[in-house]
Amino acid sequence: MTDDRTAQIGQLLAQLATLMADQPTPREPEPAHRPARVLFTVEEAAEQLGIGKTTAYAYVRTGELESVLIGRLRRIHADAIAGFADRLVAKHRAA
Repeated sequence: MTDDRTAQIGQLLAQLATLMADQPTPREPEPAHRPARVLFTVEEAAEQLGIGKTTAYAYVRTGELESVLIGRLRRIHADAIAGFADRLVAKHRAA
């Protein structure tokens, strides 16, 4: 390769670098909107309530924390978690 050819390639690379620097950076695609979850595992419900999973399972067993079975999976509706927390607060206020 001749010195002229090398110089031309260097100039072209410099022009390419300038052109690429002027280009806007590609934007990240926005994540698809997902609806809010409404069913949670007993462990997730326990975490939301700030109690241990054993305690949460005990409340499920006594029916104080309502749950549903989907096949062999036990899930707790978000409204049941909120209702349970509301009942605990009301019971504490009444005491």
